[in-house]
Amino acid sequence: MSVFHFKQFDVRNEKSAMKVNTDGVLLGVAVTLDGNEKSILDCGTGTGTIALILAQRSAGALVTGIDVDGPSVEEAELNFSVSPWAERLKAERLSVTDVAGEYDLIVSNPPYFDDSLQASGQRRNFSRHTGVGEGSMSYREVFLCASRCLSADGRVAVILPSDQEMAARRFAAGVDLCLSRVLRIRTTERKVPKRIILEFTRVRPQEISEELLTMIKEGRYTPEYISLVQDFYLLPPSL
Repeated sequence: MSVFHFKQFDVRNEKSAMKVNTDGVLLGVAVTLDGNEKSILDCGTGTGTIALILAQRSAGALVTGIDVDGPSVEEAELNFSVSPWAERLKAERLSVTDVAGEYDLIVSNPPYFDDSLQASGQRRNFSRHTGVGEGSMSYREVFLCASRCLSADGRVAVILPSDQEMAARRFAAGVDLCLSRVLRIRTTERKVPKRIILEFTRVRPQEISEELLTMIKEGRYTPEYISLVQDFYLLPPSL
């Protein structure tokens, strides 16, 4: 049995098309929470890892994870049921285009490869690539969902490759979402950021928060990175 052990919960990692991954964990631990969230939606939940992290971080929010892949939903449902927050977590087999209701936070680690970079296996292709079959998802579908379902003071956040930043910002602006925060993530000081977390709101902020997270410096995890993940898993003192 493949199980990923966090400090307060475990994630079975066998059925889901997309396994536990660093991008999902980064989004879960780094996305802004103000403590007023009552409802959270995780689009493309996979194993449910992001939803579980947000359940741990939030003060009583109801967290729903949706996915169109049946085995992923089954696995997320199981992971939710044995967690300390089972009563606040729900998994549904649902396309992001069919979401209804209102949410204070919508998050996603969406597929971002184009069709020319196919992974082996149809289900894994679906979870990693945009435009692969009916019900496939990209940040565009997530932003369209947010334009319908985000509460007045809510936020939507995605993690993407850094080279997709400007395209994502343009599309979000086209559906009346306003950029509020940019978190650029690099593994070491010598490398350029390869991942970016973008957060948007309905109301234009007075200023956009621009941040840079370096994960490793001089062979050690940085204090900034440790502070984000220390409530979820232990890191070795050096690499």
